[in-house]
Amino acid sequence: MATLLTPRSRRVPEQSGTGRAAGADAPTGDGSTRLVVPQDFLTTLGCDAVGVPARYGFRILSRLPSKGCVYADTDWWWWLVPTGSDLDVTWPLPSCYAPGAEIPDRRPRLIHHPDGTSPYTPPIPLYLLTCQLTGIAPSWTALRTRSDGVVS
Repeated sequence: MATLLTPRSRRVPEQSGTGRAAGADAPTGDGSTRLVVPQDFLTTLGCDAVGVPARYGFRILSRLPSKGCVYADTDWWWWLVPTGSDLDVTWPLPSCYAPGAEIPDRRPRLIHHPDGTSPYTPPIPLYLLTCQLTGIAPSWTALRTRSDGVVS
């Protein structure tokens, strides 16, 4: 029986086999793994990941104007995004936001290596495409500027 992944979920499907997958760090022991960024990229903004079921993967990848590192297994595709790409944004189900790029250990592998110097996929186009494909209206919290000039 497949396990449904929800945002910030720690539930993972049962594991079988052993070994390290290309594109993933060693399993953390709690059923998850951290995505490994290729050595030729700097991750000064930190790394989180956004996952979508594989049925959406190719459609999103083919429509993005700029693509970072993309990882996949048989069931999920994952995009590296800068840390905090979930702030004030509600990622639509069935997508899954993974802080620290720590994802369920399903032995993902790197399937797209960007041509540029950034490992990141810009989160706003990724978010809008995910909303469009899942049929969910985009939703975020607007920033407000107080009278003293501070953004809140």
